[in-house]
Amino acid sequence: MMTEANSDTSVPPTGQFPPIIELNVGGVFYTTSLSTLTRHPDSFLGEMFTGRSTLPLTRDSKGKYFIDRDGVLFRYVLDYLRNDKLVLPENFHEKERLRSEAEFFRLGDMMSISVASASKPAHIVIGYRGSFAFGRDGMADVKFRKLSRILVCGRVWVCREVFGETLNESRDPDRGSCDRYTGRFFLKHSFLEQAFDMLLDAGFKCVAACGSGTACGAEVKPGVDSEESKWNHYNEFVFTRP
Repeated sequence: MMTEANSDTSVPPTGQFPPIIELNVGGVFYTTSLSTLTRHPDSFLGEMFTGRSTLPLTRDSKGKYFIDRDGVLFRYVLDYLRNDKLVLPENFHEKERLRSEAEFFRLGDMMSISVASASKPAHIVIGYRGSFAFGRDGMADVKFRKLSRILVCGRVWVCREVFGETLNESRDPDRGSCDRYTGRFFLKHSFLEQAFDMLLDAGFKCVAACGSGTACGAEVKPGVDSEESKWNHYNEFVFTRP
């Protein structure tokens, strides 16, 4: 819940800030040391809490120093200042927004580390079984391509990192270590291009692909559209992140 900032914009003289600083960043409260905030003297926070900033320093109604930025992402800014490194969660999907915060706070090293930390070498194989949708009298439907399911194979933590909430793990019987490999995942949507876009955003490139021919000579199962079944095919794409 946002706390309304008051009109007290006075900045203490250099060296007059308390050793413990309370912050209100976008409505989220933090407590940290003055030495942490000034660890990078030329950063936005370093200038602010050494009295060198030309911008007014505002306090909220409870006396906390107010910064109008993303309060949730600020935890990663503060972690970087405390540890001189940045460790992101496996399923972190806000790298672009975090990069924006790093630019605002003028922490150039943090930007490079935040990108590198989510770029570990890995491989993912995408597979799908498809056909073509047909209407009456064998006329092609406007949807044309028909995918039953997009399969995902790879190391568990990598698949979760790339696909996040779009990953369906319901067919995977073993919910153990995140470092194991599995071929039991599939996506909750059937948009192949969306899967490719997510892989590219995570730094992957397609390095190989293979596919089967259509099943024109296969026996048609009862209850299955004979025209569609003739065009059944299977394809796989290998993506790698060096």
